[in-house]
Amino acid sequence: LKYLPGAFSELDEVVALSEVAGRMGGFYTSHLREEGLGLLEGVGEALEIGKRANIPIVLTHHKVVGQPTWGASVKTLAMVDSARAAGTDAMIDQYPYTASYTGITILIPAWAMAGGTGDLLQRMEDPALADSILSGIEFNIINDRGGNDLRRVQFAIVRWDRSLEGKTLHDWAMREGLASTPETGARLVIEAVRRGGASAIFHAMSEEDVERIMAHPFTMIASDGRLTQPGEGHPHPRWYGTFPRVLGLYARDKGVISLEQAVRKMSTMPAERMGLRERGQLREGWFADVVIFDPATVADQATFEEPHQYPVGIDWVLVNGAIAVENGQYRNIRAGRVLRRGRN
Repeated sequence: LKYLPGAFSELDEVVALSEVAGRMGGFYTSHLREEGLGLLEGVGEALEIGKRANIPIVLTHHKVVGQPTWGASVKTLAMVDSARAAGTDAMIDQYPYTASYTGITILIPAWAMAGGTGDLLQRMEDPALADSILSGIEFNIINDRGGNDLRRVQFAIVRWDRSLEGKTLHDWAMREGLASTPETGARLVIEAVRRGGASAIFHAMSEEDVERIMAHPFTMIASDGRLTQPGEGHPHPRWYGTFPRVLGLYARDKGVISLEQAVRKMSTMPAERMGLRERGQLREGWFADVVIFDPATVADQATFEEPHQYPVGIDWVLVNGAIAVENGQYRNIRAGRVLRRGRN
């Protein structure tokens, strides 16, 4: 509900759709409508959908965005616990980083994006609308994903200027001889849209919230990543490092969760929530989706500076019984298949 066109939906509409999904054995999951200053309302809305539609829900990529909101996971997790106690089957998924990744337009108010980027740029021709749009972007830079610092908005994929990939809004401002202020950042966001758009990494979350959410018994681990060509662009390191980061940093090194909990949060729990038959556990006769790793050495290597790095400590990976990684080396096979709920 954070993205278009879902941002324009109303609660009753989403409940009605969710009721249909629930009758078909599905579950409700979406980005919350707000993850910053409106986080509590966003969580409340998702829980209300689950309650009214009588459908299991997942708070997707649950996080606390923007320094003014840091610490709110104490309240959001209490809300989940309360909803579960009242009968709503609520769960969470999370990636283990203090930075998110999405299009640069996430900083632009939703109303300004109605109709797409063409309509946005047309609105920018109206001085009054332009002032309102720029003010909205400045607000989000200060209070939301912008982290109140142009250094916290890091370009990921910029097809119209590859030299900006890995650089920040601050770097771009400096290159153009501009002051590194929220006002400058807002104008550069619009300029990026004019040139074709860009994706970015937003460093605007706290480690304490990440760890608190991870430790919740009904949190699953999910990368929110995607396929990428090694060496192309400057992606979020979660595309390479999510699961070994949890196994190494958070389970082994920090003890936020146990190794057993970590494995369950990234295998059995998601498989059960998704309704994937005969997957998510090592059981005779089930599909052999197996990762063989060394608990003492497994670790992520991908960083925000150098994201295209494979993890260490993972020697073998089997996908549907086929060896995909052998002695730490990918074998360039494609053994995956599309999975449907309740089918194998």
